[in-house]
Amino acid sequence: MTKYVFVTGGVVSSLGKGITAASLGVLLKKRGFKVSIIKLDPYINVDAGTMNPFQHGEVFVTDDGAETDLDLGHYERFIDESLTSSNNVTTGKIYSRVIDKEREGHYLGATVQVIPHITSEIQQRVLAVAEGQDIVICEIGGTVGDIEGLPFLEAIRQMISRVGRENVLYCHVTLVPYIAAAGELKTKPTQHSVNELRRIGIQPDIIVCRSQFALSQDLRDKIALFCNVAKDCVVEALDADTIYKVPLQLFAQDFDGLVLRRLGLADGNAPDLSDWERFIATFTDAEEEVEIAMVGKYTALKDAYLSVVEALLHAGIANGCRVRMRPVEAEEIECDGAEAHLSGVDAILVPGGFGSRGVEGKIAAAGFARKKKIPYFGLCLGMQVAVVEFARNVCGIVGANSVEIDPATPSPVIHLMEEQKCVEDMGGTMRLGAYPCELVEGSRSRRAYGRPLIHERHRHRFEFNNEYLDRLEAKGLRVAGICPGRNLVEIVEMADHPWFVGVQFHPEFTSRPVKSQPLFRDFVAAALAGKRERDSAPD
Repeated sequence: MTKYVFVTGGVVSSLGKGITAASLGVLLKKRGFKVSIIKLDPYINVDAGTMNPFQHGEVFVTDDGAETDLDLGHYERFIDESLTSSNNVTTGKIYSRVIDKEREGHYLGATVQVIPHITSEIQQRVLAVAEGQDIVICEIGGTVGDIEGLPFLEAIRQMISRVGRENVLYCHVTLVPYIAAAGELKTKPTQHSVNELRRIGIQPDIIVCRSQFALSQDLRDKIALFCNVAKDCVVEALDADTIYKVPLQLFAQDFDGLVLRRLGLADGNAPDLSDWERFIATFTDAEEEVEIAMVGKYTALKDAYLSVVEALLHAGIANGCRVRMRPVEAEEIECDGAEAHLSGVDAILVPGGFGSRGVEGKIAAAGFARKKKIPYFGLCLGMQVAVVEFARNVCGIVGANSVEIDPATPSPVIHLMEEQKCVEDMGGTMRLGAYPCELVEGSRSRRAYGRPLIHERHRHRFEFNNEYLDRLEAKGLRVAGICPGRNLVEIVEMADHPWFVGVQFHPEFTSRPVKSQPLFRDFVAAALAGKRERDSAPD
């Protein structure tokens, strides 16, 4: 029978439940187990698609087009598996389905209640993910004590009666804060957090303690005593300069072996973590560094572009260098000019986005990269602004713009996709998920991927207007990728430029720490080559 590990969090949010779950996932997978991870999110939104990045960070998109919590990105990157809409469950999804069932007469006249109907629906979602898996790791969003999380906690408490106690493990991630004035780590918040869990009927089997400093054996013993867990089931998760050190940190404490033994599974041979160890060694020892400007409108919040930041890190490691980010607010370029904010960088990246705020700054950034021969990578909107800039300033197309930005533009080089013209609802209605793309022979993108056909994930409503294709290609902006059967432009490249690529999709979603995404890899390689050339040039 499938085994279940439920990961809860206490004291404060942002403790790293998702990283703990993902780290356990990669360790178990490398031991040979079939592993999947699911996130239960207590918010009432059906999905993350309509949520403000300032509040919730990026929206991660799966192959099947689900707009999900960013933790699914961590899961995919760590366990190197493509997840689906089934791996992200929200309160909105649960209540919508239960209400639909009630309207359909599914409950045969029963009074529909949180228990058992809501909790049973939650459990069914978890059980559905378990098909074909040895172990399912399930993270419950939020913090123990949050009112919106109570149905999810009750649902996982009841799982024991459905699958047996021997098949369930509860792992609680909590904070052990350091009080500087006292010079001590304090266990009381952890005690209260575990007591809150026990009050609703869940006794954690393992406690993962997030802390700035190592826990002494006395502190571990105290937590074990007061929280009613075995001494060897108190694990520390120290702050790290990269999340990719966490699996190695937990492995050093036999975290995965402990989980397996508690679930009655043989821990067998130790996982082969050599690829992760090489990754960390390069991260630690790399001597070269490139600086890449990311021009967006949420750059003050790292989580808003989390997958992009991670993909650049992966690409740096693949090239044996560090990537230093220079976050640039697009509106500041509008005020001060591109030179003031982009001078001296080794490459420029414009990520995806929506709306008109800062767009002219992004267009200026693309123009700066084009004229200065700086490697440029445009993702989704980043491709569209590069097309607008090229149309205006190279092709001389007066008023060239996207209809998203200017619906009355006389030259809509970017226009609304045909199937989007009748769409009214905001959530889940864009072009979403993985689509095929045929790569043009001899293009940079074809060389990067090393094959003629790829599949990449999309999230957009607007596209390149093919009516302008001949005029732009005649001036040097070449199409390098087309969606077969639909004749949609997916990739553009600039012929007379060291490295200038714009893609309509989001390649950052498929990057992995030990398997860098090809376009990101080559983008950073171009930045590094340019830096080396400048550094070696005579004064």
